[in-house]
Amino acid sequence: MTPPDQAPQFEGQIEVGDGVRLWYWDTGGDGPPVVLLHASAGSGECWSFQQPVLARAGYRVIGYSRRGHFRSDTGGQCDGQAASTDLLRLIDALGLDRIHLIGTAAGGMVATDFAVSHPHRLLSLVISSSIAGIAEDDYQARLHRLLPPEFDHMPHDFRELGPSYRAEKPDDLAIWNAMLARSGIDTVPLRFVNRVRWTDLKSFTFPVFVLTGDADLYAPPANARLIASHIPGSQLAILPDSGHSPWWETPERYNRDILAFLTSAGH
Repeated sequence: MTPPDQAPQFEGQIEVGDGVRLWYWDTGGDGPPVVLLHASAGSGECWSFQQPVLARAGYRVIGYSRRGHFRSDTGGQCDGQAASTDLLRLIDALGLDRIHLIGTAAGGMVATDFAVSHPHRLLSLVISSSIAGIAEDDYQARLHRLLPPEFDHMPHDFRELGPSYRAEKPDDLAIWNAMLARSGIDTVPLRFVNRVRWTDLKSFTFPVFVLTGDADLYAPPANARLIASHIPGSQLAILPDSGHSPWWETPERYNRDILAFLTSAGH
């Protein structure tokens, strides 16, 4: 599936501290702002299936690349600030008050860290295909059982995309791999403000949507159900026939579920 034509947007770079500038794009307008946070294997350009759909639904859609990713500065390797602090400075520079925040994979970890530190800045939160950065010992042990050491040495497309997608869509897989090659994966280690605990999730008072693919090796349905069970009133969806990147593998279903959630969360 070729990405659709994009809605008009403007692009730029915003300095977020440490002399680091992050590349971003913004559809503009007066609609409720939706900020998109990419995975480690990705960048701000990965949302081409979501940008026009959300913009057409009346939202102001914003994506950006974290430090070291596509078109953003790398900064220092040892002394950079937390990714959630970069996000705060980005939305402040854009003049945004409260936002809908959608984070996938490592972006979901950044989004959860932001939510713990700045809950008053959120209209809603989507934790998509993500382990959410939970620091509880039992949860970390669970993750170690899921992912053996050899997993890190497997090809990125094997880890990030489901088997049905890889089998059926070789042309789209080539587009994804080309995008990955530009992304700057693993250039800068993520840093966080909080060691997120289950009690932090229980304190969320804004609408939360947890979703993942049924063939996700990183963040399988059992993990998504566990995370959702600790967030009062959260919504949960398991997307069929999708791996770790449902925003790319099954975008029609992903977009439909995201839009339904945003509508229920209200403007």
